[in-house]
Amino acid sequence: MLVDWPLDRLRDYLPTRDEPTDFDDFWAITLTESRAEHWPARFVPYDAGLSTVEVYDVTFPGFAGQPVRGWFLLPRHASGRLPCVVEYLGYGGGRGLPHDWLTWSAAGYAHLVMDTRGQGSNGKLVGDTPDPDPVGLPQAPGFLTRGIGNPHHYYYRRVLADGVRAVDAARAHPRVDPDRVVVTGGSQGGGITVAVAGLVDGLAAAMPDVPFLSHYRRAAEITDALPYGELVSYLKTYHGDVDQVFATLSYFDGMNFAARASAPALFSVALMDSVCPPSTVFAAYNHYASGGKEIAVWPYNGHEGGAGVQRAKQIRWLRNVLTGDVVGRIHSPGKSSGRQPRTIGRSRSAADSSMEA
Repeated sequence: MLVDWPLDRLRDYLPTRDEPTDFDDFWAITLTESRAEHWPARFVPYDAGLSTVEVYDVTFPGFAGQPVRGWFLLPRHASGRLPCVVEYLGYGGGRGLPHDWLTWSAAGYAHLVMDTRGQGSNGKLVGDTPDPDPVGLPQAPGFLTRGIGNPHHYYYRRVLADGVRAVDAARAHPRVDPDRVVVTGGSQGGGITVAVAGLVDGLAAAMPDVPFLSHYRRAAEITDALPYGELVSYLKTYHGDVDQVFATLSYFDGMNFAARASAPALFSVALMDSVCPPSTVFAAYNHYASGGKEIAVWPYNGHEGGAGVQRAKQIRWLRNVLTGDVVGRIHSPGKSSGRQPRTIGRSRSAADSSMEA
């Protein structure tokens, strides 16, 4: 069944953003401190038994210089610097194995898959990156409320900083064109995509699918599906923490990152999605500051969104973006945010990578 408002209302939905006054300073300090703990990313050749793809086992410095794992795939017979797709993962999943990630290298791109710290035990894709948690305070089972009492200790501060540093690592690789880096992901990965699009300048494109991590208060009020259900479960127990919880989450709300994004974007939303309700997706999309944006709407789908059909749409759309056929002429329904994009900046020289035999 439809889980939210009619599409016409969703297209016009532009909720007021709850933005902390020190939002930009918070993220500038977070990224500056993380980049200060720099060491060269390692790309170690990995025999995955694949004849058309070069595979590298990646370790790069994430939040506070903590090691983050990943995979890096290159089309074997390509030459020169390539566009690179940096991909973030859905909730509970890890980097899995290289053969799980063949689409973007088959399409001719370099492809960096970022492991998500502490995740990878959902029974599908194994993870390899621990999350050193310095707080250890009570939380609901899962990740959404880990450290939620303070934005400096919140779990997604570390994850989103990892996402930015993954772009830094990709840009520094000698086979990657640093001006043609694209970010993408679904669900949690879509939420990370929106955040990185707001934190990093000069991205070639962003492709968030059915993104999580946006408009938290509305999500908590209209769905009890996980992962947002973790937030509801926590607040059922810690009644006095409501104001602090939403104050923390305001530093990590996709709407606030979207208002700072400038890269062309292809979103997707499913109108029968109870996991990431459509109004939470449109809240981020309608605030997304780039004029070069569009959203694919899947009226009869749940959290799977457009699945393989959406991926085919991404492949065609990204090809057009990178050849200059889309930027500046994409139709964007709904209201604009009325706000100029503001970005935190990037550092290429701080992300030098190394290749190991």
